[in-house]
Amino acid sequence: MRFISPTWRRFFRVLLSLGVVMLSTAILFVFKDYLSTPVIAILYLIPVVFSATFSGKAGSILASVVSFLCLNYFFIYPHYTFNVAQLQDLLVMLVLLGVALLVSSLMSSAQNRLEAVQAREREAVALYELSAAFTGQTDAAVIAETLADRLIDILGAKAVEVVVHHPDAAVRVIKPATLPTSETHPDRVIPLASREKSIGELRIWDGPPNLRREDERLLQTIAGQSSLAMERTILAAGEQRARVLEESDRLKTAILSSVSHELRTPLATIQASATGLFNPSVELEPDARRELQSLLLEETDHLTQLVGNLLNMSRIEAGALKLQLQWNSIAEIAEVAIQHLRRLAARHEIHVDIPEELPLVFVDSVLMEQVFINLLNNSLKFTPPEKIIRVSAEEENGTLKVTIQNQGPPIPEASLQHIFEKFAIAPGFENPKSTGLGLSICKGIVEAHSGRIWAANLPDGVAFYFSLPLSTEGARPVLPQEE
Repeated sequence: MRFISPTWRRFFRVLLSLGVVMLSTAILFVFKDYLSTPVIAILYLIPVVFSATFSGKAGSILASVVSFLCLNYFFIYPHYTFNVAQLQDLLVMLVLLGVALLVSSLMSSAQNRLEAVQAREREAVALYELSAAFTGQTDAAVIAETLADRLIDILGAKAVEVVVHHPDAAVRVIKPATLPTSETHPDRVIPLASREKSIGELRIWDGPPNLRREDERLLQTIAGQSSLAMERTILAAGEQRARVLEESDRLKTAILSSVSHELRTPLATIQASATGLFNPSVELEPDARRELQSLLLEETDHLTQLVGNLLNMSRIEAGALKLQLQWNSIAEIAEVAIQHLRRLAARHEIHVDIPEELPLVFVDSVLMEQVFINLLNNSLKFTPPEKIIRVSAEEENGTLKVTIQNQGPPIPEASLQHIFEKFAIAPGFENPKSTGLGLSICKGIVEAHSGRIWAANLPDGVAFYFSLPLSTEGARPVLPQEE
């Protein structure tokens, strides 16, 4: 009944009232010999009350008039005429008509108030559910889908299209997935707008041509609430873009500042060493020449590592870090990294304890080698000479856990959770050769492999841990058979 036009709806209600009165008349006519005229008049109030409840004021008035006429025609002497022979019968008829009209008026008013309350309740529930669905939602596509589904439920429309002019990407949601026809125009177009500009549109196909006043009000309220939700997503997107630009600008400024400082030192050292080595007018002792050569190679390695860290950080920040995954032995990767650091580690002892029977890991060997280099380089910087750095690995709960332990000073507890952030340097660990990028790069690479990295203080130093997932399909290295 809800989606039938109001004219036909009123006609069916009036027809229902007339039918109820006719049915009541037929029943009373069967029992007229057992009922007095006043009792019959009172019983005629039943269809009047029914009509007032279910058919509205027009139906109840019609039921009152028809009941008055039926009482006169069928039950007042002389029967089957509209004449009245006795004054008391006329009074009964008039009392019936008056009471019936009064009851119909009161009942219809009460029914109207009840319908208004129920309509407000439905409106409040619909708006609450919509508001709950929108709360905390910053995805315009999800909001548009929710809005389309709710409008189909409320209006009974064949299709609803929600168009949002989002600055990042326009959103267009159609429910159901296809429109009724490819060429038809929507029956209703409702704008979605903020106070400043248009945000989008609601397009409705084959909805009810004439909405009830409360449904029209609800539809406009939903459109307003949806506009606010869409505007919130647009503002959130703008705020996110501003944060990204601010962070990018901060990162660029920090990198430029760091690079200008970090590059200057090794370049100056390389230039000075090269000048001393290749100046024909300067005679160098063999020890001095070897020292300059060692210094030249060391600073070249430092410069190479610095540039590599900056490139890796830029790839991680841009989400462009591509992994070349293959099955690799973690022991071989660690050994290659240690070889790269052999000059820096000349005054330290590096003990490696990685069992040969450990399973292979599905990793990018070059990037994983960079993780070892950065962690070992960090330990070498802050571990006193002649102290031991231990590298170990073990299988633990379906992962391969690697530990790099040094005998350097403990990291302040407040800094342990932040040392893997960009440019984070714990108090007391400032170093002219440290950019604060090495550990954050390790974190980015390990997490790109679906792993985890962390650090902890030990009684005699600091340990860095990272774990990599092991596949059940992974192979174990082939060990040489003993003869």
